[in-house]
Amino acid sequence: MNKKYFFATAAVASLLLTSCSGGGNGFKVSGIVEGGSDTVRMVVEQSSNGRWLIVDSVATEGNGEFSAEMSAPANPEVFRLRYGMASVYFPVDSLEHIQINTNVKNFATDFTISGSHDAVSMMNLDKKAIEINGMKGDERAAAIEVWKKELVDTILANPSGIISYYVINKYIGNEPLFNPLDKNDLRIIGAVANGYYTFRPNDPRTTYLVNVLRNGRAYHNPGMSASDTLQVSETSLFDITLQDKNGVEQSLAELAKQNKVTLLSFTVYAAEFSPSYNAILADVYKKNKSKGLEIYQLSFDANDFTWRQSAVNLPWVTVYDPAGANSSNLARYNVTQLPLTYVIDRNGEIVMRVDDPSKLASAVARYL
Repeated sequence: MNKKYFFATAAVASLLLTSCSGGGNGFKVSGIVEGGSDTVRMVVEQSSNGRWLIVDSVATEGNGEFSAEMSAPANPEVFRLRYGMASVYFPVDSLEHIQINTNVKNFATDFTISGSHDAVSMMNLDKKAIEINGMKGDERAAAIEVWKKELVDTILANPSGIISYYVINKYIGNEPLFNPLDKNDLRIIGAVANGYYTFRPNDPRTTYLVNVLRNGRAYHNPGMSASDTLQVSETSLFDITLQDKNGVEQSLAELAKQNKVTLLSFTVYAAEFSPSYNAILADVYKKNKSKGLEIYQLSFDANDFTWRQSAVNLPWVTVYDPAGANSSNLARYNVTQLPLTYVIDRNGEIVMRVDDPSKLASAVARYL
């Protein structure tokens, strides 16, 4: 990477610094299990990519109260409190005190969890899944479709979070909520895999997610093996619709449908690198526009005045993201540095990530 082009926004920097909180020896889980005439014996288990490993056992006292303390995980993890065949699931980052209140008769369905934002989110997810699982036929299918649309927003807001991992591995009855054999679902799974690959490369779940993504791509592209699929550092195309310099909404997805090669450019016009970067884009655009090249450029400037001053003279599609450093588009496209450019082929698929602007001309030439 040519360092004169490198620039990290506040959001990018904060994402790179995201990690588990530390300082302490462990986390605590406690609560009440009502309705047991005798001592209720349970186990605490930790998820390991589809397997469950017992990490501790715990029993209630005469009033139904229980408490256990365990070592903090190295990475955010999903745990469950199991009584017989019934389980209550909860996440742990490091030092939380998770409280679980339930009862013997309806251990896994009539429960409450508190102690962290993610714990409450996981509780709500499981209760929604229980509700939908009780539905039948068309009502069930429609409820799943609506819920999945809501969950996509949750995932894309924080693709490297433990809740996103939990969601894409969630089942409704015996059916996966996000199925890698469904091409649209695989895009969402890919967003989580990309998030973990970029921001949590040492997390044990990362390898698992990468393998799921690669196997899914191999399934949808029978001519290629899992090892031949696109690298996980590439990402799926998510639509971006923002206003251009004339106040007209411009859709990335619509532009990518026009059977042209499109460059998706992330930049900040006020940054020191911007003139040199845009000069490279201008040269590539001038030489290849007649061959079917388009550019869709997002700017994350602190104000639209700075953006408009630069955008007014640019010949390609330029849009302004008012969310700036807090934009969800940065997370969706795994933007860890600026400028950053993606190459979208004539089929509307992202085929290359270009971190070094000096390599744009050769990258574009491969697909025109």
